[in-house]
Amino acid sequence: MNEFELKYGCNPNQKPSRVYMENGGELPFTVRNGRPGYINLLDAFNGWQLVKELKKATGRPAATSFKHVSPAGAAIGLPLSDVEKKIYWVDDSFDLSPLACAYARARGADRMSSFGDFISLSDVCDESTAKLIQHEVSDGVIAPGYTDEAIAILSQKKKGNYCILEIDPEYVPEKSEKRQVFGVTFEQGRNELKIDDELFANIVTNNKNLTAAARDDLAIAMITLKYTQSNSVCYVKGGQAIGIGAGQQSRIHCTRLAGSKADNWYLRQSPQVMGLPFKEGLGRADRDNSIDLYMGEDYMDVLADGKWQNFFTKKPDVFTASEKRAWLDGNTDVSLGSDAFFPFGDNIERAFRSGVKYVAEPGGSIRDQNVIDACNAHDMVMCFTGIRLFHH
Repeated sequence: MNEFELKYGCNPNQKPSRVYMENGGELPFTVRNGRPGYINLLDAFNGWQLVKELKKATGRPAATSFKHVSPAGAAIGLPLSDVEKKIYWVDDSFDLSPLACAYARARGADRMSSFGDFISLSDVCDESTAKLIQHEVSDGVIAPGYTDEAIAILSQKKKGNYCILEIDPEYVPEKSEKRQVFGVTFEQGRNELKIDDELFANIVTNNKNLTAAARDDLAIAMITLKYTQSNSVCYVKGGQAIGIGAGQQSRIHCTRLAGSKADNWYLRQSPQVMGLPFKEGLGRADRDNSIDLYMGEDYMDVLADGKWQNFFTKKPDVFTASEKRAWLDGNTDVSLGSDAFFPFGDNIERAFRSGVKYVAEPGGSIRDQNVIDACNAHDMVMCFTGIRLFHH
């Protein structure tokens, strides 16, 4: 297949729309079920590159959950704790493959943003992973293959219209890439930067104790940023992104956005949230929405009289600011990556409040010393990678 006609482009008024190979070769994917859209394919191709690199960097199966051409979550296939199973709505009795663990983590990092996601998987989609996807609201999935059991499960989603793409894992794109904007063609070399341990060798802080686990987490952060719309900052802990701030004009806004998402990920594990008395039969999306409101400043939207009855069997106590701060203080050893240098130390101060211990950023600002000093004040470990990772 050299060309594939799409229903429409980014928006319904943008017709005609298609994808095709300019060199006359075969498209590197096949459609196993459903019909992908323009944005679906942008998510799929960016996500596939991300998980392929995560697998290569860590040696573990990887998954990502994409929305609007940026990842909402990305993770490798480490086992889930009992707490993680609960906050990701995974049945305790469910037998999780490593790939299923990766997707549960990727989806669970920011469940609000992942609603209606496009999924990318580094390995052949198995029955275990398909069963997880079966219960989530999702637009589609791309993987290098599917077991018969997985296809049977996934092809039933969305009344049989769920988009299932199979990517050729051996496909290698051309060294240069093109795009058109306003009728003008842009051309550049592909970003084929390899992210490995050498990228984190230049430690500029007094504390130089970069653990192997932190090095893996920093690699996950930087690979994730490589496929995230800039400006972007990514917080990672335990083999998964826990907060991604994408597409912000100001870097401090990236750091705050990603930090607030990382905070919400950790607050979900608090006794106050895990003990919420949900009404029986309340759907996952409604539970996720009510949790998000309960943890935020608009908590009265779910706790006011006449409203809490829609979600809970009894009215929960307010989760106070002091209680949230006390719980968040237990989140430690978080890693943070930035796709460009931090121009001010305020980014470090904000990151510290979300438990960040390890930082990777390009360096090169005239205020580098101010940022290093801020890290030293909190006994952080910071690497200067010397590499910018803008993605647009």
